[in-house]
Amino acid sequence: MPAAPPAPAARKVPAGTLYRGREGMWSWVAHRVTGVAIFFFLLVHVLDTSLVRISPEAYNDVIATYKNPIMGLGEAGLVAAIVFHAYNGIRIILVDFWAKGPKYQRVMLWVVIGLFVVTMAGFLPRHLMHVFGGE
Repeated sequence: MPAAPPAPAARKVPAGTLYRGREGMWSWVAHRVTGVAIFFFLLVHVLDTSLVRISPEAYNDVIATYKNPIMGLGEAGLVAAIVFHAYNGIRIILVDFWAKGPKYQRVMLWVVIGLFVVTMAGFLPRHLMHVFGGE
């Protein structure tokens, strides 16, 4: 009689690879999400800036609608997306082209997170003071 397959709890699950719910997977997801967000911002930016050639008054009206706290928070989110995407992009290049990159990918992700926090800590207070009228 053939042996029964092992129970689900007894199956051996591979220890985290680059993309199995560990740091590598989450940085991959965040890199794609920030890339798409940046793309849509650039699309809207090109469209609203092109209004200046059609009608300067319409351009001024559109730009005036951007001067509110919600858009200010959106700008902070955009900067956060760009900063993470840039730092993580450098990490991805190192993982792909540096012989020891895969070995140090987790450490490099923590460096990316640290640089992100430091950069945003320098940017956010000044930006949020400007957005919420603290100047």
